[in-house]
Amino acid sequence: MEHRTLGDTTVSAIGLGGMPLSLEGRPDRQRAISTIHAALDAGITLIDTADAYSANDEDFGHNEELLAEALRTWGGDTSDVLVATKGGHTRTRDGGWDVDSSRDYLRSAVEDSLKRLGVDRIDLYQHHRPDPKVPYEEPISVLAELLDEGKIRYAGISNANPDQIRRAQEILGGRLVSVQNQFSPAFRSSEPELRLCDELGIAFLPWSPLGGIGRAGGLGSRFAAFQEVGKAHDVSPQQVCLAWLLAKSPVVIPIPGSSRPETIRDSAAAVELKLGDDELARLDAA
Repeated sequence: MEHRTLGDTTVSAIGLGGMPLSLEGRPDRQRAISTIHAALDAGITLIDTADAYSANDEDFGHNEELLAEALRTWGGDTSDVLVATKGGHTRTRDGGWDVDSSRDYLRSAVEDSLKRLGVDRIDLYQHHRPDPKVPYEEPISVLAELLDEGKIRYAGISNANPDQIRRAQEILGGRLVSVQNQFSPAFRSSEPELRLCDELGIAFLPWSPLGGIGRAGGLGSRFAAFQEVGKAHDVSPQQVCLAWLLAKSPVVIPIPGSSRPETIRDSAAAVELKLGDDELARLDAA
């Protein structure tokens, strides 16, 4: 498995996004844990979760608890696995989404995540989404305090624009290690954030890199170039997509979601696919 750098830690170039394992319509628990085990078996050492990855507010924290169980029951050594989680997104009773980035809420959320994950320190804690009711500086200041207190090893942000990335880096005193934004063939508006992360040497973690839940399987039909390049290499268009992302910058670490062992194994194999300059140009233009 090819590796990349997050902070001062080496992680797999492909991560696993846990969201599909916990939202409404999720697989049964046995298959979900088998999917995480398959990722670990394939050499994936970055797993992304969030307290809000759940069916609704009564189910809050489902994915963190699921991941903790999967790590406990896997037969291998998990000492090099980096678990990233997020706080600041909330769920409603009917399964909707909301945000709360207030200091008190984030403080409470971190403590809850520590308990669900069963750890004394979270590897990577990320502010999940800006809250229009709270100045952006407030949650980032909380991240700085958590770093100083040793409750988190690394700090990251998600769904941030370039100004917010620069502001977070300033507030954190240069300790921002990652930015997690949506990026895929269908959603390329985070190019400025990717370029800034490349310039600053900050890991860029594209979420929904294959198009999102329920859409990954149709990637090749929506973007013919990915299907065509895949046929030329005898691989899936999803593998092509992840290899295309990896080629954009050495700071890119895609985190495709998966709900089946076979799909995460296919994603992990993307690190072996090397695309030519002409192919990358075709995919950029798709």
